[in-house]
Amino acid sequence: MSKQIILDADYKPADDEPFMNERQREYFRNKLLAWREDILKEAKETLVTLQKESENHPDIADRASSETDRAIELRARDRQRKLIAKIEAAIARIDDNSYGYCEETGEPISLKRLEARPIATLSLEAQERHERNERVFRDD
Repeated sequence: MSKQIILDADYKPADDEPFMNERQREYFRNKLLAWREDILKEAKETLVTLQKESENHPDIADRASSETDRAIELRARDRQRKLIAKIEAAIARIDDNSYGYCEETGEPISLKRLEARPIATLSLEAQERHERNERVFRDD
């Protein structure tokens, strides 16, 4: 990695600066790293909670409820594990300077879209086209 970029606390990427310049890349790297850290922290808290609640419930209804809660929690953790992989892929794209560009068209993804979904790999237009095609070819 090159030199460390220090951003002002109130810095937000703007359309009037060069797209995916060093400041914008650092901004999105920090955003992605903070998001990943939040997910990992939440996962650790869930693990602690699941371990505390693993005691035997004498009442079968309580046990069933606890097992249902555990299954829901584990599904949520699995989704978050997949999200972490997407976050790490986005960080890798920042490192290789391909971040912020549509995988399909090569065009820049809008800053507004990246702000809302920093792991986006498709421009809004390409994403909409992709979703339309999924609906057309989906087996109902």
